[in-house]
Amino acid sequence: MARGKNEWATKVFTLVKSGQLPAAVAQIKVAPTVADVTRLQTLLAALPATPAQKQLDKVVEEERALLAAPRLHRSP
Repeated sequence: MARGKNEWATKVFTLVKSGQLPAAVAQIKVAPTVADVTRLQTLLAALPATPAQKQLDKVVEEERALLAAPRLHRSP
């Protein structure tokens, strides 16, 4: 079953917009690919800057860096 490329990022973005930041962080920690995290970063850029948003941006950037390391890629 083929899924849309933005499905994961859109779902996590919905969690962020609804104020469920701990759930969003948990999802970010198990992100499927670097591309998904990058798409989420693009969506998050549209939100206003708040202290919680800045912390979330930091978590997303850290996870993107971890997934970019060749030894940490997850198998499909």
